[in-house]
Amino acid sequence: MLLPGVSAAAAMVANAREAGQCVVFTNGVFDLLHPGHVRFLQAAAGEGDLLIVGINSDTSANCIKGVTRPVVTESERAEVLLALDCVDAVIIFNEIKPNLIIREIVPDVLVKGADWSADQIVGRDTVESAGGRVVRVSVETGYSTTALIERIKRVAR
Repeated sequence: MLLPGVSAAAAMVANAREAGQCVVFTNGVFDLLHPGHVRFLQAAAGEGDLLIVGINSDTSANCIKGVTRPVVTESERAEVLLALDCVDAVIIFNEIKPNLIIREIVPDVLVKGADWSADQIVGRDTVESAGGRVVRVSVETGYSTTALIERIKRVAR
């Protein structure tokens, strides 16, 4: 389900908690989805019952990744993510970091890649102070969107 905003995400989380489910949240740009992304999302989903993925809007992804990114639009990235069985919901956010979403939904589990140090993980304090936990999932070596784009450029030459 594509969540139209933070209030819809909060309602989904409230319903999940009422049903006794553990809510997991992760976020990223998820441009040009590759096996590293899929494995990461599968691991995140394994941490609970309901996985919500926050994706940076085209505008915020452009601020983070540079003027040539994202390659895939926010609506297309959301559609591809929602096609994965492990992803229950996607929310697109305009901010650079998902502070607002995390403060509103306060997931039981916040998942980020192990390439992020614990002190860099946005929302960690919010989740841990509410009794939740932060999980750092190992990142698959050899997979990156930037490397994939470079490989495409080499092949196109």
